[in-house]
Amino acid sequence: MSTFPTSPLEQKLRVAFFGTPEFAATCLETLCESEHEVVGVVTAPDRRAGRGQKVQASAVKNAALDRGLSILQPTNLKAPEFNTALAEWKADVFIVVAFRMLPEMVWNAPQYGTINLHASLLPQLRGAAPIQWALIHGLPESGVTTFSLQHAIDTGDILLQERVPITSQHDAGRLYRDLLEVGKGLIVKTLDRLVAGELTQRPQAEVSPAENRLEAPKLNKENTSIEWGQSTQSVIDKIRGLHPFPKAWTPSAHGDMKILKASAVHSNDMPVAKPGTTTVQDGQLLIGCADGWVRIDELTPPGKGKMSGRAWLNGLQSRLGHFGPQEA
Repeated sequence: MSTFPTSPLEQKLRVAFFGTPEFAATCLETLCESEHEVVGVVTAPDRRAGRGQKVQASAVKNAALDRGLSILQPTNLKAPEFNTALAEWKADVFIVVAFRMLPEMVWNAPQYGTINLHASLLPQLRGAAPIQWALIHGLPESGVTTFSLQHAIDTGDILLQERVPITSQHDAGRLYRDLLEVGKGLIVKTLDRLVAGELTQRPQAEVSPAENRLEAPKLNKENTSIEWGQSTQSVIDKIRGLHPFPKAWTPSAHGDMKILKASAVHSNDMPVAKPGTTTVQDGQLLIGCADGWVRIDELTPPGKGKMSGRAWLNGLQSRLGHFGPQEA
């Protein structure tokens, strides 16, 4: 376990930053504007992407180039040449935001260890997609955590946390922006406290059986599929939790449909139907859930761009059919 100073440091910290996507790049920009010295950046190797398969640099690399920072892009984090180059930066601490798992020989190398930023209130929502799963689980709040890296992923001692309330207006895109705004500042605040000799760490609390531990696994085709047999609120939470990326989807008689926006139907005149049942009311597409109906406000049909549920119905030239897994 890393030991932090208990009295103020006489010189500013030398920081090496590890990250890849836009979320991390914004954190890097904020860190570069602080009192701390960013001595180098570690990010993913350039990759081919897009229709033209052009070689593209990560968002973090582009941010580092703009700042004139030294950059390492290892394919093997245990390679001697990478670790030798990393040691030459003489960093006091490593900061990790949205990067792959580090071996102990890397995260344990600097004097003050490695500090990770995670977009949840640990120990809840450990894993690759905490922003989306906070919404999918219907949580009333989320937040950001800085913690000291150790062997098991997202389990290290907590340093600082800040809470962010979740409202009915949040989707994954808006929650991403709110958590980023708080998170980029929390990194600097954590380092400020380290320099001041005021940074302490505490083990992650155990989650009681009554509270239930929630995980945030990597998103895939299976766990982004809508389960119409759930409650209307759970279905809506999943749709907004996966918007704008990677988007919730459902099989249908018309192929796999991406559902972008939906809302609950409040009507005593609508009897509960079998999950996945479809109907049209006032020109709007409604789909049955376990305890009621949701209105499909925006979707993306196979091979087409996004459109309103009403527009899709207007162009429909076949039977509406069932949504969800095909019935036996």
